[in-house]
Amino acid sequence: MAVNQSHLDATFPIVVDASMATSSFLKLDRFVLRQFNNPAHSGTRIFFEPQLFEDKLNEYYRERLALELEFRDKPALVQGYADFCKHLFIPNFTNARVSVWKITPENEILLRTKYDARTEKEVPVLIRYFPLEKIGGYESLPVARYLDIILYSREQCIKEALAMAEKPPEDPAPWRVVSIKAQDEPYETPMQPITIMRNAILTEGGSSVPFDRQLYLQAVEFWSSRAIVM
Repeated sequence: MAVNQSHLDATFPIVVDASMATSSFLKLDRFVLRQFNNPAHSGTRIFFEPQLFEDKLNEYYRERLALELEFRDKPALVQGYADFCKHLFIPNFTNARVSVWKITPENEILLRTKYDARTEKEVPVLIRYFPLEKIGGYESLPVARYLDIILYSREQCIKEALAMAEKPPEDPAPWRVVSIKAQDEPYETPMQPITIMRNAILTEGGSSVPFDRQLYLQAVEFWSSRAIVM
């Protein structure tokens, strides 16, 4: 598991569990598979073989963990919006494109809205977006510099699967990839306001995290001038 830097004593050598060098610490959750090789997905699209992608993530994580342990580098896994959420920021090794556009006076006329659900079991929510065909197609989007790999703990994924009457994960990997964001920033950007609202409702595809007003207002400020491309 990720090492808590505050608990390390610089006067003692650090011992790394040998199993970390061979086992899969990170596992693709079935929820994230909708982003792979799917031209119809709204958001970051990953045109890559899923197992090879997972292998690359684990390889990069082991390299980052070694730096963290040896040089007291910043954590390989960055804390997310809840205890069960972490982020792994990795240079983009795919052709994934940035799928968020700044809204300008010139392009706001292209904005559209619709009700959209991420899965068949979730209720549709109203979203605002730029139609891909209106901005020149997928190839017109710039290739992102980084991938934000959003991770949930295995325990949280089991909890959410049971709440949605789905089969819980059986793989023992402690962290599961639930979403991938292609972006130019090597840090977390605000999630969409509707995602924060949904996260408060476990049985509708959320994570049962209490609503955070300040986090919501920060998201509104960020997304007031941006929209996804789909």
